[in-house]
Amino acid sequence: MSDQPKVREKGAIRFLPDPVMVIVVCAIALMFLGLTILFSASASFKQGPYYYLNKQIGGVFGALFLCVVMVRINLDQLRKYANLIAGILIVMLILVLIPHIGISVNGSKRWLGYGPFRIQVSEFAKFGIVFWLSHYLALYQTKIKDLKFGFVYPACGIVLFAAPIIVETDLGTTALIIMVGATLFFLAGARWIYILPSILFVALAFVLLVMHNPNRERRIMAYMDVEGNKKAGTYQLYQSLAAFAVGGVSGEGLGQGRQQSNFLPEAHTDFILAVVGEELGLYYTGGIVALFGIIFIAGYFHIRRAPNLFHYLLSTGCILLICYQAISNIGVVTGVLPTKGMSLPFISAGLSNLLLMGILLGVLINTARTWRRTGLDDSKRQFQEVVA
Repeated sequence: MSDQPKVREKGAIRFLPDPVMVIVVCAIALMFLGLTILFSASASFKQGPYYYLNKQIGGVFGALFLCVVMVRINLDQLRKYANLIAGILIVMLILVLIPHIGISVNGSKRWLGYGPFRIQVSEFAKFGIVFWLSHYLALYQTKIKDLKFGFVYPACGIVLFAAPIIVETDLGTTALIIMVGATLFFLAGARWIYILPSILFVALAFVLLVMHNPNRERRIMAYMDVEGNKKAGTYQLYQSLAAFAVGGVSGEGLGQGRQQSNFLPEAHTDFILAVVGEELGLYYTGGIVALFGIIFIAGYFHIRRAPNLFHYLLSTGCILLICYQAISNIGVVTGVLPTKGMSLPFISAGLSNLLLMGILLGVLINTARTWRRTGLDDSKRQFQEVVA
């Protein structure tokens, strides 16, 4: 008899889909939409037709390869190398900052590579901190209420990841890492008395970083008055909002948008949602938001089946990396949050983030298969409880 969860509704048996398969289907739909928008915009890129489209297709195959690799890996065996993996990533983050080693683009040092091949190390550091924290908090779960083992040591680990990324001037990724880390602390059972003061301290530190950086301060002040600063500090945001206004409900049609024609900087990366809004309209932008909502809900049902704290935190961290990043990007593009560089998962052009998404999906598929294979999947009972 199949172990697929069932619920009885009005005398019929309905099969509920596997949550991770729902996530995979949503991710595939988002990637296809991203490729479609890049194909639509390709003619206007100064690098030549199909330049970013070809790179994105290569990134999709790379993400698929890493997804398969992560599916095949024994995560419990990989835990033995959690400290080594974290150490290697921290060293790579430091190498990015060294002159003639790290690659600088638009004043930010975030890349390692040679020739046309580049990787943004901070993207892989996102998974690195989730994997290490999941391992550590599970290892010391009996001491999670202790100040030293339950807070100071893991917090120092987060700082080791975050410090080089701050120096890279990537506050968006730093904030994401801290948010995910704080959530994992809370879910692992750490004391609120340690978490809340730390959040306040981090918020104060971010304020000081903004106040002592003229560019960041100007950006925040301009954000307070988008219309008045549309020719300077909020040009990107103003053009993004204009794209949504022009697109309306039904959109201008594929290839008919104006923002991709150098009106909106980084239209194919951080602000690709604005291009979707202009060309395809509210239905598609709303659909994108709905797909990320489905990913979050399916992720919730998935983590409910976790057999132990390590698998629970690791799966949760993967879901949060996807959803927090999506929330951040959508918030920036729609003017809810101040402008900062953050890709839209599965859609934005960019090799490193796409590879990261492949890793995250691979881990989620791996955990689903492992729990089912070892007989630890109690999804049938859990789903019945939910729908009862």
